[in-house]
Amino acid sequence: MPGDSHLTEQMLSREELLRGRFLHVVRDTVRLPDGASATREFVLHPGAVAVVPLTDDGRIVLERQYRHATGQVMIEIPAGKLDAGESALVCGQRELLEETGYAAREWAYAFTTYPTVAYSDEAIQVWFARGLTPGPQRLDAGEFVEIFTATPEDFLAWCRDGRIVDSKTLAAAVWIQNVLAGAWKLDWQASSSEP
Repeated sequence: MPGDSHLTEQMLSREELLRGRFLHVVRDTVRLPDGASATREFVLHPGAVAVVPLTDDGRIVLERQYRHATGQVMIEIPAGKLDAGESALVCGQRELLEETGYAAREWAYAFTTYPTVAYSDEAIQVWFARGLTPGPQRLDAGEFVEIFTATPEDFLAWCRDGRIVDSKTLAAAVWIQNVLAGAWKLDWQASSSEP
């Protein structure tokens, strides 16, 4: 298989367009594979972690949350952005605890997804969690999240029927289906500590 040099762009310069509390938007000037130049505007993102929490009776813990950019309440798996210097596992543990109140006994990394490759460098690591212990939510100020559980069958039907449209949750559905069917294996590890 040949290398990727015939597809790769080389960055020549970067201009900052916006630096907000959350978003950082830049415009890069790049050299194209044919030698011409072009600009690329995109969002720099610190990365995030999403969690597929599995209850002992085989249900999936999900959230309902209003997302202002879409004007809709979305059904999603729990997730949140990485804090500076934070490991993905610690982020997943923290987000699960804050958003759902659950702590997990075991964790397994599944995959990384890039939800919007055309205009953001955001990478979301998706982890599975099991051995859940319930507790109170620890939501941030201004955060309103409703927690519920669903059977895998209902969850997958909602993905198929368009009730679930969040990209990280849809990507996780492929893994949920294959892990629960026994087709794909996860490398489970004990939770080292709670965040």
